Amino acid sequence: MKILFYDIRKIEFEYLTQNMPSFLEPYFINYPLNETTYIDEKMIDCEALSVFVSSTLNKDVLKKFKNLKYIFLRSAGYSNVDLAYCKNNNILIFNAPQYGPSSVAEYAFSLILNLSKRIDESKNALLSGEIDANNLIGIELKNKIIGIIGLGSIGRKILNIAHGFNMEVLAYDIEQKGAYNYVELDELLEKSDFITINCPLTPQTKHLINKDSFSKMKKSAILVNVARGEIVDTKELYLALINKKIKGAALDVIECEEILCNSYLKCEKYKNIKISCLKKYLFIQKLLKLPNVIITPHNAYNTYEANVRILKTTLFNIKQILNNELNSGVKNLVLL
Repeated sequence: MKILFYDIRKIEFEYLTQNMPSFLEPYFINYPLNETTYIDEKMIDCEALSVFVSSTLNKDVLKKFKNLKYIFLRSAGYSNVDLAYCKNNNILIFNAPQYGPSSVAEYAFSLILNLSKRIDESKNALLSGEIDANNLIGIELKNKIIGIIGLGSIGRKILNIAHGFNMEVLAYDIEQKGAYNYVELDELLEKSDFITINCPLTPQTKHLINKDSFSKMKKSAILVNVARGEIVDTKELYLALINKKIKGAALDVIECEEILCNSYLKCEKYKNIKISCLKKYLFIQKLLKLPNVIITPHNAYNTYEANVRILKTTLFNIKQILNNELNSGVKNLVLL
């Protein structure tokens, strides 16, 4: 089976080449797959693709691969794939769930601690030589309320860490599983000192956090997003911050994330970015200049342990196909 691995990094290349089944025909490409990606003719007839979230597999991309049968996602989310096209063309999609709940939850709390203790601001004050303790007063987490939007595996890890800091936890999820302190979203927004977003991106959750949401939050609230950028309306977040409707924000994900300038892209993709994304990018640039905002490049998952779990799961998914196990309790199947 010929399989194309896009978005490949050094750690992935080394692991996959050492553990790849000998009867596969793999091709490794270190950049994402999207509408502007050049595809060599010898790759067009591949049966399988494996990508990370930085690739965009819409209809125009997928229809180029006439023999495509399988997509192996090296991620838990699949909002970057045209599910309708895959369903209509009998393309099976596999994902890699549960690879990094601890990694992402720990990262979310590192962002919370950074903002609440004003660590970046303290460092910058030291570097500038203008240290004023009055401008660096932090807050304790003890007895504060943290609102968790999306109580899946990551959300539950955040909950456990929050209890270690003696915080009170409120949770919102459309599926209320387990004996947790579930509340309606409005109540969570109104009462929480910290709000973490951990739900998947769906048509229902796009801009779930919007102008109306910010109007309900405490002026002392800190928003943390380690899920998907499109869940938060970027423009309204910026306006909420400069108008002091909330205290701060930490984002590991942003809207139109494909606009980020990765080293291997050399910023050439700007020529092909949609106008709507350029407008989002202007607000992201403004957000970056605010002292009470932290933005990181979708790095919460990126630990050695999580990377290895993703790769092990990806190879497991591939071996299920090679061993013809589809009729015997197949795992990690998103779409059949």
